[in-house]
Amino acid sequence: MNELRMHQRIIRQNLLVLCLLLSYNGVQGEKKLSKLEDMELEKQLKLLNKPAIKTVKTKYGDVYDCVDFYKQHAFDHPLLKDHKFHPKMKPTLPMIKQNSYASTTSRLSTIWSKDGGCPSGTVPIKRITKNDLIRQRDMPPPEPANFDHEFAGSNNNITEQKASYMPSYGYKRAMAKTPKDPNAKFTGGGMAASVYNPHVEGKQHSACRLRIQKGSDILQTGWRVDPTLYGDNKTRFFVHFQTGKTHCFNVLCPGFVQVNHDIPLDTSFDHISQRGVITWEIILYIYKDQVYKNWWVLEGQNYTLVGFWPHAIFTELEGFATNVDWGGVAYNPPGVPEPPMGSSYFPIENSTFDAYCRSIAVSNEEGDSVGIYNIVWLTENIFAYKVLFKTLLEGSNSFTYVLYGGPGNSPQV
Repeated sequence: MNELRMHQRIIRQNLLVLCLLLSYNGVQGEKKLSKLEDMELEKQLKLLNKPAIKTVKTKYGDVYDCVDFYKQHAFDHPLLKDHKFHPKMKPTLPMIKQNSYASTTSRLSTIWSKDGGCPSGTVPIKRITKNDLIRQRDMPPPEPANFDHEFAGSNNNITEQKASYMPSYGYKRAMAKTPKDPNAKFTGGGMAASVYNPHVEGKQHSACRLRIQKGSDILQTGWRVDPTLYGDNKTRFFVHFQTGKTHCFNVLCPGFVQVNHDIPLDTSFDHISQRGVITWEIILYIYKDQVYKNWWVLEGQNYTLVGFWPHAIFTELEGFATNVDWGGVAYNPPGVPEPPMGSSYFPIENSTFDAYCRSIAVSNEEGDSVGIYNIVWLTENIFAYKVLFKTLLEGSNSFTYVLYGGPGNSPQV
């Protein structure tokens, strides 16, 4: 009887290993396709990979096509057919709150190989392969738009963080946000975020993001480690939008209009923070143009223009946003452990050791950057992740920090 049970246990273990191997191959895009499926993928590739004026590579081996500004995929959107956009566009910028703290910034425009970047009048578009499309079929549904009922604390109640086990479709967050107020009117937000490389496997992903929202319309930017989206475990720059039933990363569907010929979406970061040794960060903003109403992504202390989402593609974000949030998010499929987030350690109130979003800012309906005097936060599983909202002294300056992260289901070493 014992031998029979041992034999059954070995069979179950072998089946489990086989299932994991099949799942892994699926993530890598190694699936057999029918002729019809292959034709459909070729059709998608033709739509996504526009004719290149020049093809360039990054130091990390990624291939980018320099596409004429007017021929980028954004303009395949039916609401943008008769657009009047041009590559020299500039928004009417609000009075953005300056980040005076001298930080070590991980630049996005220093990753080109010896042949340089894209020429003026073009935009860099990452070359999409058939394996990319196959792998991206396994992308999870978008992060839930509404989760206000799950928030566990605020400035007025900082003594305890309670775990929430409400359904989250595999997503776990450690983040801070503006309080729920249907009458709030925000025209943007900003942050300086430390850049890390949490270890993820298979269909897990882990990210840090700034998120702007009204109803089901959502805008995001930040960094993420996502093998399903990218096919590797590099930390990459991303943008994401959601409106109605449409949601899309970077330029995989029409919507985001790139204007910068030197800052590519999907790009790997030049430098990654080493916990307790050196912190590298990226400064990002999402702000609404006060004249033309488009939502712009800005990068760095000089507010370098990356691109924008035209207001015409949105319903609720055609006006103001009602929510802004900052922090980490991780995803695990059913039956798979929760991955690490941020620095992969719980925050200890030390910005050299903790993943963070600092100097968080919002802009009011006039477009001016204003201070944040009230905040609420969420930790959905305090045994895997934590978040702290603290003011820390850095030299002679003090900064507001959202400190977040955790090991997931992996033990800290």
